[in-house]
Amino acid sequence: MRIRIEAVLPAALVLSFALTAPAGATASSSPAPALPTCRESGLEVAAAASDRPATVRISVTNNGRQACAVDRIPTVVFGDLDGPALPVPDGESGPYRVPAGGSVHAVVRTLDPAATELRVVDRLTVAGDPAHRGRTFDAASLGAPDGIRVWEPVTTWWHRSSAAADAALDRYTG
Repeated sequence: MRIRIEAVLPAALVLSFALTAPAGATASSSPAPALPTCRESGLEVAAAASDRPATVRISVTNNGRQACAVDRIPTVVFGDLDGPALPVPDGESGPYRVPAGGSVHAVVRTLDPAATELRVVDRLTVAGDPAHRGRTFDAASLGAPDGIRVWEPVTTWWHRSSAAADAALDRYTG
């Protein structure tokens, strides 16, 4: 199983990017205030079996009264295996807005169709932010009473609907 490694941009690249402001930007322009990170206690995390083979649909609902941010890449860990599912497309962590009372959706492919090896685990843990403990779902509750088959798992980024998450999985995994 692969482990996601965060890349750090060299300072020169960051400075170069900062010096190339978009046309029309002025010194008085100020960035929008950052959204607070969603509190784990204010999120409802869900996972359910999908009608697609070797996939699980996941979602996070913000039960708070204000918008907040989760990480744009869901954290999905399988049993005691090392490392989370890899994001598709590749990318770095960053905030993703969840409106008050709103939900965001992703799809996890647990088993690469070309896999010649696999592991079987009894649970899957999903979190909206890597700093959260997340919620654990046993294999039986995800329609896999004999265990979740795992090899080279991937997850889409969060999307506004399950259909958009399905389309993203199709686009990036073929």
